[in-house]
Amino acid sequence: MNLSLYLLTVLIWGTTWIALKWQLGTVAIPVSIVYRFALAGLILFAFLLLTRRLQPMNRRGHLVCLAQGLCLFCVNFMCFLTASQWVASGLIAVVFSTATLWNAINARIFFGQKIAANVLGGGALGLLGLGLLFWPELSHHAASRETLYGLGLGLLGTLCFSAGNMLSSVQQKAGLRPLTTNAWGMLYGASMLALYCVLSGIPFTMEWNARYVGALLYLVIPGSVIAFTAYLTLVGRMGPERAAYCTVLFPLVALNVSALAEGYQWTAPALLGLVAVMAGNVLVFRKPTRKTGMALVR
Repeated sequence: MNLSLYLLTVLIWGTTWIALKWQLGTVAIPVSIVYRFALAGLILFAFLLLTRRLQPMNRRGHLVCLAQGLCLFCVNFMCFLTASQWVASGLIAVVFSTATLWNAINARIFFGQKIAANVLGGGALGLLGLGLLFWPELSHHAASRETLYGLGLGLLGTLCFSAGNMLSSVQQKAGLRPLTTNAWGMLYGASMLALYCVLSGIPFTMEWNARYVGALLYLVIPGSVIAFTAYLTLVGRMGPERAAYCTVLFPLVALNVSALAEGYQWTAPALLGLVAVMAGNVLVFRKPTRKTGMALVR
């Protein structure tokens, strides 16, 4: 079951970049994010009410959902989509892949979980692999003030993503399932971003064409309702540090889709990076070896 959820998350998030690209146009970025998570939250609520699976929450649960919505479904996306205006997509992917390391560190700080050496090693290997995959893009990216600003936003977005993972862990430890917390979190996140749009004077326009609407629906249902539920379920089951290795793997899917749709050419460094990423994945999910000998006699 965990493997199915893991693969589902990687495959969906690895293809959402196409939909995000198709949304760029007359509709402002924050407005598109509002549409995405408002619709996703409403769909989740409708499903939960029809199946009678909506869990009641106390005030504390709603406050945590409010914070989760701010981190996962609002600031996180605003940071990355804004950063993409100044920073190459490959560099953003490398920054986001550090979520594995941040989750391990945050799980240690907030939950007292021991940082497994194989998780840190696998995360570092995956980060190196992504660097090799995107090396041509990274090596030709000129350093500038905008680059530093974009990197700062990318790091802030990654930290927000990690914080959202921790908050989901808190909710699941309290017995609240991701379906319920995501429904509330998405609506809270969309509401806060909608308020920002109103105060900033950003118009709520819409592109009524197959390209934009199709991309929106893909981001709403597979990209948000299904993928976020699958991913946060994994956070509760296998821990935030292992689940976050999805952020290293889904750029591989994106590159393969790009090879088919946009003529991306695989190079020797990219293939070496692919091997490093897959080796990191094996290392992250390797079960720790049990001590033998006298230690087992105690």
